[in-house]
Amino acid sequence: MKSPQVHRVFVDETFDKLERELERLKRKLKAGYELTLKWLPNENCIVSGEVRGTCIHIYELDEEKARETLKHEFLDYLISKAIEPYKKVANQLINYINEEIYERKEQLIEVLTKLL
Repeated sequence: MKSPQVHRVFVDETFDKLERELERLKRKLKAGYELTLKWLPNENCIVSGEVRGTCIHIYELDEEKARETLKHEFLDYLISKAIEPYKKVANQLINYINEEIYERKEQLIEVLTKLL
């Protein structure tokens, strides 16, 4: 079993490597400069990582898996940010169509009610 001091060194070294990897990704893709990193190793977590706001949370204990998760979450953030305007427009269109359909349905119900 690792001593607390050895474990602390492992944690510090792994976090430093992950932070360097995040900075490398930012430089390479010239994006995501606002992102920060939290490494919260948790072998019982059901997800490997996630982005909360502008912070990438990594839950993998294994350094290599943590690095792969970091890359995945970094790219997911950038792609999600890029498609956000399309999602907004699509949601507005869906809301408009739902309102229009509701109005038409109500008009039809009124006509049918009078016929009965």
